[in-house]
Amino acid sequence: MNKISNRPMTEFLTSARDIFPYTQELRRDFHRHPELGFQESRTAQVITRELKKLDHLELKTGIAETGISAFLEGDPSGPVILLRFDMDALPIQEENEEEYASENKGVMHACGHDGHMAIGLSAARLLHDQREHLSGSVKFIFQPAEEGLGGAQRMIQEGILVDPAPDIVLALHLWNEKPLGWFGISDGPMMAASEIFQVRIVGKGGHGANPHEAIDPILAASQIVTNMQSIVSRELSPLEPGVISVGSIHGGSAHNVIPSEVQLEGTIRTFNPQTREYVLERFEEIVSGIAESHGCWSEIKIEKLSPAISNDPEIAGKVRSVVSRLFPDARLDQTYRTMTSEDMALMMEEYKSCYLLVGSANKALGLDAKHHHPRFDFDERALIQGTAVITTAALSLLDR
Repeated sequence: MNKISNRPMTEFLTSARDIFPYTQELRRDFHRHPELGFQESRTAQVITRELKKLDHLELKTGIAETGISAFLEGDPSGPVILLRFDMDALPIQEENEEEYASENKGVMHACGHDGHMAIGLSAARLLHDQREHLSGSVKFIFQPAEEGLGGAQRMIQEGILVDPAPDIVLALHLWNEKPLGWFGISDGPMMAASEIFQVRIVGKGGHGANPHEAIDPILAASQIVTNMQSIVSRELSPLEPGVISVGSIHGGSAHNVIPSEVQLEGTIRTFNPQTREYVLERFEEIVSGIAESHGCWSEIKIEKLSPAISNDPEIAGKVRSVVSRLFPDARLDQTYRTMTSEDMALMMEEYKSCYLLVGSANKALGLDAKHHHPRFDFDERALIQGTAVITTAALSLLDR
């Protein structure tokens, strides 16, 4: 079997450029027709249609409602590499006026998942063309409901990581926080663990003019919001990142009435697993302790969304090598971290893995709105770079 590594990497960059019209067409089609998590029916139909054009693919559909798996077998004695691409859009009304703008009112691909799917299908075509030379096999995963809805967990529960299990796991994200030509590939923790919390503080309602006859949950909630910040600012090392953010407070309906309860919602982000458990423990202690000290009753619900994304140094190093050889002038960031999170972490936990970020912003063209913004759009040349890197990295890692 011929080794891919004996062929120049520029060949695969040329292939990614040649296939770009196909990649761009798919991206724009997905962008026109966005669908929310677990509702990606049309999206799944398009992906399935394209994958069915490639013979020698073992295709499975309907995983976690709309998810898809496609297995491309090369040398059966070689490793299996899993490539994952997310599918869902966001409940955002698009403000762009491009001809490919969303036609689904109130729903928009504002995070780049349309580009990820187009890259995934393009990589499938390019790797399919190399199937006679593959030193292992490739498992393509198209995942629904990444945006905090548990799509990765559902796919895992339905067996996506078995038959066969992967040896290596790769994923990418187009990244509008950085310009085209930038790549973020760090060793170790790279994206934060994430939890959602809901806190209910119950007191005793009363007249605002007679607070002594009430038990004020607003006062308790206010002190809870202030004091929970001390976990990060005074209990964690200044070198250990952490975030506790309250995003929603609801309580009361009139200026002169003390309500009977207040509800808080927010998020907790950490990198280190031990820090994560410590913060969650202290969070509950502070909430319940302050509520009790005010004579209130508290109810705390914490939903663990995903652990931190942590790259295997060996695999990350090999992917960085691929980027450097494909794009000698690239800005390669080996220390980048972000407190955003990704449920891809669940698929990476037990395997040698790498998650890479591909810079996609272009300020000069007005393509620099941040993720989840109604004007989000990116420089489509990032599709070429993403396709080239994920394809070549897969081939290179299989050859190891």
